[in-house]
Amino acid sequence: MVMTDEDLETELLDETACLRLLSSAPIGRIAFTQDALPAVQPVVFAIAGGEVFIPTHQGSRVAAASREAVVAFQADEFDVGAGTGWSVTVVGPSRVITETAEMLRVDGLGIRPWPPGQGRCYIGVQVRLVSGQRFRARPSAGAPPGPAPAGAVRDVLPA
Repeated sequence: MVMTDEDLETELLDETACLRLLSSAPIGRIAFTQDALPAVQPVVFAIAGGEVFIPTHQGSRVAAASREAVVAFQADEFDVGAGTGWSVTVVGPSRVITETAEMLRVDGLGIRPWPPGQGRCYIGVQVRLVSGQRFRARPSAGAPPGPAPAGAVRDVLPA
């Protein structure tokens, strides 16, 4: 079944909900500029202390493009069959982390780069702008709406 805009309810999320959902995702995407063109790369990550940390290698295209640049980071989760999901985007300045003491602190978050190798470093993206939304299928026309999941907001349409 193909979902259309009319089939979905959208809930805008506040920053707290966005960061909670973001921390539950195993994989995200960093969007950056490479050779004056937009580029996107899937990454593992962790979020702590108002910053998204992405493991990589010195000299990688992500590390090269993330030196004091503003980047976007996005993660999501969707269940196409159920018509549910969420998407969160963070925008902020980035930095390359290579200092030993800070590397050891971020190592404690338990994330490692793909693939493993020499010259490891981290990208830190400061959480400056956060936006997110949750999607769910509208109840079928004529069917009584079931109970909303805990914490969900249901659109109320006039009769």
